[in-house]
Amino acid sequence: MKHLFFPLILFLLTILEGVALELLPSDLVMGNLMLVPHWVFAFLVYLAVFYDKDHTYHSIVYALLFGLLIDVVYTGVLGVYMFSYGLATYIIHGLKKILHGNFYVLVLLGAVGVLLADLFIYLIYTSVGLADMVFEDYTFSRMIPTVLSNLVFILLLYPFTAKRLARWQREQLTGNRTL
Repeated sequence: MKHLFFPLILFLLTILEGVALELLPSDLVMGNLMLVPHWVFAFLVYLAVFYDKDHTYHSIVYALLFGLLIDVVYTGVLGVYMFSYGLATYIIHGLKKILHGNFYVLVLLGAVGVLLADLFIYLIYTSVGLADMVFEDYTFSRMIPTVLSNLVFILLLYPFTAKRLARWQREQLTGNRTL
């Protein structure tokens, strides 16, 4: 039953990403800054840090599946988010093996992960010719606001998610089946 929670949470976050900018004040959204909610990826960072063990790759599989879902629902090019989320989650999973999973590591890996995922998306769209933004403009008007806004989301999610995922990971290791 617990294995159904992850796809349901990720699906809900996928839907909420589409309406996230509608919930923000219009002067913030209509300004020069571009905020891109990567809430699905933020939860994938939580999965990589607090749920996955060194030899399990749940977060990467979910990154590929829900990256493809985001591609199908929100973009016109298939595979961009799937590749970007999958590769960034794989890098985060590898870095998590070096670092101990705690709050500070989560914030660091969350910032690095969102930066990498958004950078991969930008590089793919630029190389295909769908985006023509200069890298300096991209950095200051999209990457930095996106990383900071998604860090706020990661911080808001921490009290509800971290201990529960760590407990579910321990229960998976011992074989207990409680909620």
